[in-house]
Amino acid sequence: MLTTMFADPVVWGSLLGIFIIVVMMGYYTYLFMHNSADEDK
Repeated sequence: MLTTMFADPVVWGSLLGIFIIVVMMGYYTYLFMHNSADEDK
């Protein structure tokens, strides 16, 4: 079951897309908080 799931390219595409979205969200959240902190000083 697990090996067939990881052998499916569609699963890898979905995981890659989710991973990219999470990374981008975290990156922009970090930039937003960092810029806000700089402006408050």
